[in-house]
Amino acid sequence: MAKTDAVEKPDMAWRLIGAVVALGVGFATRKAIEFGWQKATGKKPPADPNSLETGLAEAVGFAVVLGVGMEVARIVATRSAHKRYQAWKAVTDKAERVVGA
Repeated sequence: MAKTDAVEKPDMAWRLIGAVVALGVGFATRKAIEFGWQKATGKKPPADPNSLETGLAEAVGFAVVLGVGMEVARIVATRSAHKRYQAWKAVTDKAERVVGA
């Protein structure tokens, strides 16, 4: 029973690593998207989408680009980090079994 509980609930180390990866990737991705938006449109990204100075199409366009970009980056980074963490965990678990035997 304990084995299935361990599989269903990620351990605390992975939760911490996943959070740090998501925060770092989120920050970097937002900066990259804002830079790309400015290069592509020649204007700064809309800081306040509720501002009447920002056109509806521009506000919606930036929201879509930012939302999709952030989510794709988060998924790719988190999956990659999880894969590396699982490999590291398998190696350390195997080493513990060898040392303990």
